[in-house]
Order: sequence, then structure tokens, then C-alpha cells
Amino acid sequence: MAVIKKNRRLKTKLAAATLSLFGAVAGASAGEFEGWDVDTSVLFYQESDSRVIAIEPVLNLRKAFDGERFANFKLVIDSLTGATPNGATPSNAPQTFTRPSGSGEYTVVAGETPLDDTFLDTRVGLSGSWTQPLDRLTKATVGLNISVEFDFRSLGLNTSVSRDYNQRNTTLTFGLAGEFDTIGPEGGIPRSLSPMATAGQTLVREQDDSKTVIDAILGLTQVVNRKTLMQFNYSLSQSSGYHTDPFKLISQVDGSGETTGYVYENRPDTRMKHSLFWLTRYHLSRDILGVSYRFFTDDWGILSHTLDMTYRWKLNPKHFLEPHLRFYQQSEADFFRVGVSNSGPLPSEASADYRLASFNAYTVGFTYGWDFRDASSLLLRLEYYLQDGDSSHDSAVGLQRNQDLFPDLQATIVQIQYSF
Repeated sequence: MAVIKKNRRLKTKLAAATLSLFGAVAGASAGEFEGWDVDTSVLFYQESDSRVIAIEPVLNLRKAFDGERFANFKLVIDSLTGATPNGATPSNAPQTFTRPSGSGEYTVVAGETPLDDTFLDTRVGLSGSWTQPLDRLTKATVGLNISVEFDFRSLGLNTSVSRDYNQRNTTLTFGLAGEFDTIGPEGGIPRSLSPMATAGQTLVREQDDSKTVIDAILGLTQVVNRKTLMQFNYSLSQSSGYHTDPFKLISQVDGSGETTGYVYENRPDTRMKHSLFWLTRYHLSRDILGVSYRFFTDDWGILSHTLDMTYRWKLNPKHFLEPHLRFYQQSEADFFRVGVSNSGPLPSEASADYRLASFNAYTVGFTYGWDFRDASSLLLRLEYYLQDGDSSHDSAVGLQRNQDLFPDLQATIVQIQYSF
């Protein structure tokens, strides 16, 4: 009995601590959410050299009603600070850049990757969904999500229908979603491929632009036997509108690779994405092995492979340890280049954003789980992330080839989740 009371006291303290991150009243307890399943978590992400630091608290509420009906609400707050690459390449001489808003300047020393150290963003996302049976074997879900940042707003709608077959051992799911985004950075959107303005210089800028995304998914979940579950998904995404990052630059270089100026990037105004996903979970005598693979391709020329593996090791009935290993490989976009020539016409589309480059990424870590006697649980996740790419590039010329154009990126991820 003493152990049970101790766990309950710990549970109440954990609930109050996590809820206080969302401005909840101090002293809140799990009892105030009677009838609701509550997931609270906080994720901390930090890149090497303190480039980008992110803190993301999440609150998820789920309630079951009569007739297998469910309501779900989720609140996410992302806070990001630090320094992020602006797209220009390192140079043999110091480089001075105008800040994205058009006011103020910053200088990068010779040989260093140009980073904008004023990176600051906060996103608030709110979503909700309702699940309703249509008949004994079919259920439907409708949802709404809203996301707001200082320079970005998004409204999304989604719906899905799933039906069980084969004595509920087979489930087919079809989903459809639409997202409508508005982009309005401080200072306006610079004209694509126009020269970077000097501080105080007036440029013609658009106040904002928009993008529309339509997603569809077709999924199959199959119970193979008492120990094996498989899932297959095909996803299709079509987007149109403004895809360019208004904060990214491209270096202009002469024939020797010397930087002579900078222009704003330009990306295609449409994108079609295809994705195939396979997941298998195998239940051993006590432990669970999970393996998944994702294949992705789009009409920008990007091709990627993702292999993910977990092994849930049951230490005892209330505790588990789950090692995690993930490998990601990506090819570059057709219009990716590390610089453009300062003579002759500019390409119609070009970006030096490292996220569109060819690279490999590795994630290794573990999750530790602790189940309490009253069905609440605590999870601790710790992971290390490494991203490496080609330090040179085919489009590099002269002096650019002596620079590290893709320095390794390392990051640490810590997440605490409490559910009751």
C-alpha cells in the first residue's frame, strides 16, 4: 500500500510539473482530467555549437464516448532560437550580409559557414479530431488544425475512413487532407533571384504569398499471426504556390570562385511527392521488435530511403528499455547548387539550402519507460543525431573547392513524456 501511495504522489507531482509548462494552474492534478487520456511531453533539441536550440512542449487530450466515439485535441508550442545557415558558401574573405528583414547587417569571418545568428521563431499549433463509427466495421475521422507563427499561418482540414475485413484482421484506410498556408516574413518577400540589398536600401518586395497542399493516403494494416503485425501505406502530396524560402541566399562567384555578391533563391511553384511505407512489429516472448522502411521521391529530383529499427526490451512488468536506430539517405534536388556565376544569365530555379542537398543522417538512442500501477506512465527519450554530406560539390568552382561546403551537423534530442 505504501508503494501505491508513493506512486500516486509522484504521479500528481509529474502532472502538475508538465501542465505548468502550458500555463496551467499550479497544483493541477490528474484527477481534474477524469475521463480523459492525457499525454504531456517536452522535447529539447540542440545542435552542435549551439546553432539551433528548440523547445517543444506538447499537450494531447483524448476522450472516449459511448458507441466507440472519440474526441482528440492537441496543443504544440515550438520555440526555436540560435543561428541557421543563410545559404551562402564560406569565403577566403570576411562576408557582410543584410538581415532578412532588410534592416541591419552581420559579418561572417573568412572560412566560416555564413550563419544568421538572429534566428528566432515561435509556433503555436492547435488541432482537433472526432472519430465516429459509420457501421459495425467502418469508422470515419474528421479533423481541423491551425498553426500560427510570426511570419506564417496555416489552416488544415482532414478526413479519413477505415474499414475492417477478415474478422478484423485486415484494415483498409483512406485519408484526404488539405492545407492552406500564408507566408508573410518581416520586411516582405524579396523578388526571386534578385540581388541581396545592402542595409537601408529599398527593394521591391511582396507583402505575403500563399501555398496550397493536398495530401492523400491509402493504408493497409494486416494481422499476420498472433505475433506479427504489418502495415503498408502509400502517400501522395500535391502542392502549389510559394515554396521558396525568403531567407535563403545563393553566392555569386566569378571564374576563380571568388564571391562577388548574393542573390535570393528561387524554387519551383509546384511539387508532387510520392511515399511508400512499410512497418512490421514482431512480438517475441516478452520483447517487441519493430522495423520500418520508407521510400520517397518527388518531381524536384529528390529520392530518399529511411530505415528505422526499435527493440522494446521488457526489463520487468513495469519497466522497459527501447534502443532506437535510424538511417536516412537523400539525393539532391535538381536545382540545388552551391553558387551561381556572376556572368551570363541566372538559372530559372536555384537553391543552396543544405536541406535540399545530398546527405546521410544517422539517429541512435533509446527510450526508457516506466508504467505506474494506475495505468499512467513516464517515458524518457535520449538520442544523438548526425548529418553529413559532400564537403565539395560539382557546381563548386575555384576557391569554393577549398572550403567545407557541408560541415557535419550534430544534435542532441531529449524528450520527457508523462501520460495519465
